[in-house]
Amino acid sequence: MILEHALLNVLPTRTKEFEAAFAQASSIISEMPGFVSLRLSRGIESPDVYLLLVEWERLEDHTEGFRRSNEYQQWKKLLHHFYAPFPVVEHFATPVVETPEA
Repeated sequence: MILEHALLNVLPTRTKEFEAAFAQASSIISEMPGFVSLRLSRGIESPDVYLLLVEWERLEDHTEGFRRSNEYQQWKKLLHHFYAPFPVVEHFATPVVETPEA
């Protein structure tokens, strides 16, 4: 399992628009082969910063499958104009330590 992580700095005056667009975009990514789950959380101290966590079965499901797809072009069209600066996306491997949910 691979965890994709991105901090999304959204233009402060466009957070409501971004959230509506992201709701649309989430249906695009969730249909991709290798997609497992997605979580988008809004910052408390910085409410224009969002944390995006996406789980993929394999790294290539994101980097090759999604990023090279026509669906990614739709994703970009819906979301990329909200970011300043553009986010850095990183991938993480299986957890080193994990506690069970309470």
